[in-house]
Amino acid sequence: MVINSTSPMVVVANRLPFTVQKNPVTGQMERKHCAGGLVTAVAPVVVETEGLWVGWSGQHQEDGVVEIPEANPNDQSPTAGLKSWQVKPMMSQKTLFDNYYNGCCNATFWPLFHSMPDRAIFQQDKWEAYREVNEQFAKLTVEAVQSLSKSNPETIPLVWLHDYHLMMAANSIRDRCDKLGLPIKMAFFLHIPFPSWDIMRLFPWDDELLQGILGCDSVGFHVEDYCLNFIDCCQRRLGCRVDREQMLVEHNGRTVSVHPLPISIPYDRFVSLAEKAPQVVKNNEQEQLLLGVDRLDYTKGLVHRIRAFETLLQKHPEHIEHVTFLQVAVPSRTDVKEYQELKEDLDQLIGRINGRFSTPNWSPIRYIYGCVSQEQLAAFYRDSSVAVVTPLRDGMNLVAKEFVACQVSEPGVLMLSPFAGAGSSMHEALLVNPYETDEFAEVMHRALTMPKDERELRMKQLRHREREHDVNFWLQSFLKSVDCLADNNLTPGRLLPLREEDFSQFLASYVKESSRLALLLDYDGTLAPIAPHPDLARMPEETRRVLERLAHMPDVNVAIISGRSVENVKSMIGIEGITYAGCHGFEILHPDGTMFIHPVPHEYEVQLDQLKKQLEEEVCKYGAWLEQKSSGITFHYREVPKDKQSEIITNAQKLFQNNNIKLHQSHMAYEARPPVTWDKGRAAIYLLRTLFGLDWCDRVSTIFAGDDRTDEDAMRALQGMAVTFRITTLPNLRTAATYRLPNTDAVLTMLKWVEKRLSSRLPVTNGLRSRKTSMSSIGNNSPPHPPSSPTRRSRSNSQSPSPTEPNKQMMVMTDQVYHQLISRKNSPPRVSVSPVNTNTRSTV
Repeated sequence: MVINSTSPMVVVANRLPFTVQKNPVTGQMERKHCAGGLVTAVAPVVVETEGLWVGWSGQHQEDGVVEIPEANPNDQSPTAGLKSWQVKPMMSQKTLFDNYYNGCCNATFWPLFHSMPDRAIFQQDKWEAYREVNEQFAKLTVEAVQSLSKSNPETIPLVWLHDYHLMMAANSIRDRCDKLGLPIKMAFFLHIPFPSWDIMRLFPWDDELLQGILGCDSVGFHVEDYCLNFIDCCQRRLGCRVDREQMLVEHNGRTVSVHPLPISIPYDRFVSLAEKAPQVVKNNEQEQLLLGVDRLDYTKGLVHRIRAFETLLQKHPEHIEHVTFLQVAVPSRTDVKEYQELKEDLDQLIGRINGRFSTPNWSPIRYIYGCVSQEQLAAFYRDSSVAVVTPLRDGMNLVAKEFVACQVSEPGVLMLSPFAGAGSSMHEALLVNPYETDEFAEVMHRALTMPKDERELRMKQLRHREREHDVNFWLQSFLKSVDCLADNNLTPGRLLPLREEDFSQFLASYVKESSRLALLLDYDGTLAPIAPHPDLARMPEETRRVLERLAHMPDVNVAIISGRSVENVKSMIGIEGITYAGCHGFEILHPDGTMFIHPVPHEYEVQLDQLKKQLEEEVCKYGAWLEQKSSGITFHYREVPKDKQSEIITNAQKLFQNNNIKLHQSHMAYEARPPVTWDKGRAAIYLLRTLFGLDWCDRVSTIFAGDDRTDEDAMRALQGMAVTFRITTLPNLRTAATYRLPNTDAVLTMLKWVEKRLSSRLPVTNGLRSRKTSMSSIGNNSPPHPPSSPTRRSRSNSQSPSPTEPNKQMMVMTDQVYHQLISRKNSPPRVSVSPVNTNTRSTV
């Protein structure tokens, strides 16, 4: 996929996209391709725009001038089209370069930025060497800009600086270009974490470093947390004026934009490698393989990982002779004492564990210390049962993404540290804290014993996300952030995946910082991906955290309206302070423990009992099963083999018909619901009325999101009074929703936008609304008294509630009252929300 840039690009990185080496046979200098996401993504754009690449060739001044050879005619790598004139090699004195690279970059910035300051060394002479080498890079970059300005006089070159090696080059480049009258755009991208303020301020020259980065127009990091750390440092150390919502920093009369740009991999390339690679590791089909692939670095947590595996064998001896740990450790900085000591510790630990647990036919740990080809690596990924990606701290970690891309056969499980940047987006991985050895071992055990259907579900979601957000998407996002993405880059009829800022066009005029907000959300298919079995439909941890923060914001009320029973949906979400509505709104549990239950006819309950008995006896087989709810039942057939589905479906339909109960189609399931005028739409109106009063639509911004037919009832009821989202990928679907979203990831992105939008409000000093307050007990809008109809359900609820049971209420909403409530549904959503004069509102 060719991605065009409107500006010719000058890429400035510590290394060139290839190394220059002498062929031992011919004695000629030749290129050797360097693998990596940066080279794969960026080199074709440099070729396409006839740009330039500035970097170190691996040679020093003492080696003499080395000509850059042209690519081999048979070269198929991404750098094959990069001509020698497009390469500007940086050559420095060997001692100076060593002080810059080993003395400052690796001995200072690497541990400091990975939040390990005790390993960092701060030396004046190494810092001076860093500044001097950055100056040399700056000089070469300006020469590249001059060359491009001559060959492309009508364009403005884009200078893209990469990583912690070049944080001091931007201001020198800008000053030199200003003196020469050369217009440029400059961007910086950091490939490692950016630390918090309390870590960053340990660096003695932090003010110079921050100002060096701010010499660029745009600054990119892998995840939002790193962006916010950088903005915080700029404000606290330099006194810059900042905008955290829009991620802007003002410095020296210039505004610098900050962007989260998570890097990724060439997904299709790894899929192809995995499909072609021969089997290289498994000796028998019964063996399960745990895989670790890392550079031998103290940030990767290799020792913690091996100790956790030892604990696994101690606590779960059933894995002995059935599980093998394959650890690939790529040599790194072998001349540095700390890395030498790390290798010795790891060698001794692996030797001790193998000596303790080995049997004549099996050793628990296979250890490869060296480099492996990408073909071998793809085979390791494909054939492993579990990938253990558990760094103590990492910027992104592409190993996790490569493993997912290579899962082309039997699905494996990804174990991932939350301290890697990938942990913030790969929600279906099993997150594990590498410092907690016992928990680490238990998560390993869970991964090794996970049922196939859950593995398939998790891996399907992971693969879909990584396929959509591949390295091309990363590059597109970067070019878009610096306004250099050509309009004709996008595939016809396809937009970039949704990002947080895209929701501004949907909601910015409706949800203000001062808005009182009601969030009504479905669960399955909206907050959690659809799963083969309801128990597997787990909400991502990041979604849970965002919902929890929203639920505890003043003037934000969250309600979950699901087809599950209220007890089940509450157990799946487990957040206090929000409202749970189960059985499509027939039962509603308020935060204070009070329960609303809609009454149902007695004759329906008799018919339902008969239907339930017949379904269990006649059609609950071949994987079909029955889910019991307080006001109905759901017959699930999604696990029935395809050759048996027709028989099961036909028989189930007949039983529904024979018992005179209307059949409601759901996701691979049939539902029985009470024959009353009550659905998710009326439940939503009831919730909003009891919370905010009859005039709620004049005072409240309401957002509803759902994914199936039952949610359409709420979308129709709220039409004109709320912004509604239908989560669907169906190509031909009629919906009453205001907008459509493609998946649960997009819902999470929407919730994050809402959180950021409302987080700037000032705290309420008096009269803060308690999150324990029931929706049904605010103001004078209590539900009507329970009716006295002599049904079995009403009799059971007329008794005084026990201390351990929620207070249950029943209520009937007549058609007349209901239509009064939605009489304004044809009016469009408000452009703005006027503040209400109430002591529970925070004002900005």
